Amino acid sequence: MSLKHAACIVGAFEHPTRKAEHQSVAQLHAEVAWGALQDAGLTKDDIDGYFCAGDAPGMGPVNIVDYLGLDRLRHADSTDFGGSSYLAHVAHAAAAIAAGRCNVALITLAGRPRAEAMATGTAPRSWGVNVPDDPFEIPMGRTVAAAYGLVAMRHMYEFGTTSEQLAWIKVAASHHAQHNPNAMLKKVVTVAEVVASPMVADPLHRLDCCVISDGGGALIVTRPEIAKSLKRPVVSVRGTGEALKHQAGGTIDLTYSGGRMSGAAAFAEAGITPADIRYASIYDSFTITVLVQLEDLGFCAKGDGGKFVADGNLISGVGRLAFNTDGGGLCNNHPANRGGMTKIIEAVRQLRGEAHPAVQVPGLSLALAHGTGGLLGTRHGSATLILERMA
Repeated sequence: MSLKHAACIVGAFEHPTRKAEHQSVAQLHAEVAWGALQDAGLTKDDIDGYFCAGDAPGMGPVNIVDYLGLDRLRHADSTDFGGSSYLAHVAHAAAAIAAGRCNVALITLAGRPRAEAMATGTAPRSWGVNVPDDPFEIPMGRTVAAAYGLVAMRHMYEFGTTSEQLAWIKVAASHHAQHNPNAMLKKVVTVAEVVASPMVADPLHRLDCCVISDGGGALIVTRPEIAKSLKRPVVSVRGTGEALKHQAGGTIDLTYSGGRMSGAAAFAEAGITPADIRYASIYDSFTITVLVQLEDLGFCAKGDGGKFVADGNLISGVGRLAFNTDGGGLCNNHPANRGGMTKIIEAVRQLRGEAHPAVQVPGLSLALAHGTGGLLGTRHGSATLILERMA
């Protein structure tokens, strides 16, 4: 069943805080839910579907549903693809709406790794003693940064990609972040500054890495007829795709991501091609994350990502493809270490014409949002959305 135009995003809210010293994670979930409802012009009692992932404390959605007082719930989903979960949730909400299981779906993300002084991406992180891969990979020094460093090093070996080309991604993000009052890193940086920053996981430097931030975000997804009745621009879900990529029994190819599959599915459902997209929200846990995904989504050929991102091609108003005009995870916000939610929110802002005037893409009707969750260098989930502003 195609989900093309089966549902619309009518509410989107990004929490303004980047360090939540005085709020619990549950309170952050409540605050972003309230913000999205206010944005949509709806109330708590309108919600009959709820979607969350592993950032929600408790037993799947059960505890947060209770905390939020969602008394009219008919459908719930706690699919967890890490940072890409929230893009998958939009697709799952559209499917639930099309099947008549709910009419108004709420999706929330919240966390406070910064306030809780969570270990950075340079420390080994285990998902638990029963996770099958950890006993083999943790002793070998698997960290988040190291996993992405492997991908970057392989890409350089295979295609001649350079650190300077990767740096252009951070440069573009910083050009956008300077206009975002909530961004953690507002200073515009140069290629030389990125390359000169301390090495974290060869060949990735400190400025190739995303920020660690608290906060969160929320979305409201509804039936199209409900969306049309509200006093907000209608942003329709035109294409969806999701995929999982894993180690393939030790034959993993580090040069591509699950975006190759999820992007192809989303474009096929939407009936368009990458050439039709002028704005893209691309998951940016590291600069290499962006480069690989741009290739896999079809914005350039495999191996040409370095050339594609160079010389400001991702800067709004300068290059061919504007990306992450809020500053993205590299400069603005990576709440709960799960950046997929903010990718959708900025795509919605762009389609509504509500992005900062300095970065707004004029006359935008189509946008892409894409995320990964897990580790690009080992196993991860990918999810892609193509959104359209309806007249």
